[in-house]
Amino acid sequence: MAKKRRPQTKAAGPRVSAQTDATDFPVVGAREPCPCGSGRRYKACHGRHAAQAVTELVRRPFEGLPGECDWVALRELVPAATVELRLRDGLPEGVPSVTLATVLPMAWPALRRDTGAVLLGLQNDTSSGDISRDLADTLLRALTAEPGTPVAATRAGAEGPRLQDLLDPSAPFTPVVHEGFEFWLENADAATGEVAASLERANAAALPTARLTGVEAAYWCRTPEKNHLRWVMDHPEEQLLDALARLHAAGTASLGEGTRLVGSFRAHGLMVPVWDLPTDMVAEDVEKPAAVFGERLAEALATETPLNSEERRARGGLTNRQVTLS
Repeated sequence: MAKKRRPQTKAAGPRVSAQTDATDFPVVGAREPCPCGSGRRYKACHGRHAAQAVTELVRRPFEGLPGECDWVALRELVPAATVELRLRDGLPEGVPSVTLATVLPMAWPALRRDTGAVLLGLQNDTSSGDISRDLADTLLRALTAEPGTPVAATRAGAEGPRLQDLLDPSAPFTPVVHEGFEFWLENADAATGEVAASLERANAAALPTARLTGVEAAYWCRTPEKNHLRWVMDHPEEQLLDALARLHAAGTASLGEGTRLVGSFRAHGLMVPVWDLPTDMVAEDVEKPAAVFGERLAEALATETPLNSEERRARGGLTNRQVTLS
């Protein structure tokens, strides 16, 4: 169930006075040096005060957005992908497009290109318990940023809009998975020097990943030891666990010879069942077995009879192997 390695590296934040209020600090990672210059990690310094201002955790921050399952996958599982976003009120003048990206160079929250186009990073640390509100705040600031500049991280106000308020609810959410991070640059082929070296390092850290076309929000990935299928599902957790247990007990939870349902992630309020696959099983090979499994799962989800003893044991095993990512 290997989770992809994120290629970003944090840029050093500006040094600020130790007397500065924690809510005015630039946003940095918990283990990074505190911007006040004390030499201590942020979480052991001003981060303790900032943590008190964190808003209540929103369990499903992407609920209500088209493609909620894919939002979760791109936030937690997919190294390099982009999605064109459509705003509820249309694009402002001078902004030709808004694109969601899994990650941006230097872990920038957002970037305004020279052309005025906006790139919004998804896999950044957020300053509150509501990822949707933090991303919406970043997006609004990116829309008015100077072309050719990155957008700095700040703490969003507790009463600000959320992505659900800004994005067009009728627009499709269609991720495009990339082999590398060339989408960072408008002309990646012309990159030289440190830019080219940084791009090469980022590409080397990305696990090969592909989105299946026959089912929703299922992603194949390759690791050195084995391949995996990670499938984000929005069924109620208890109902999904029962259904998976029924299939596991019946010996029908696999995706074919050499495959095995090994457990699940829990991420942003949704479950992500994970299968181990043989190293020679590519994404195209998983398409038909996944579609057939989806039909079996639908039948199991519709079953209302209590679990028998074997199914209860299977459910216990699945629960014990569940990992929470967020």
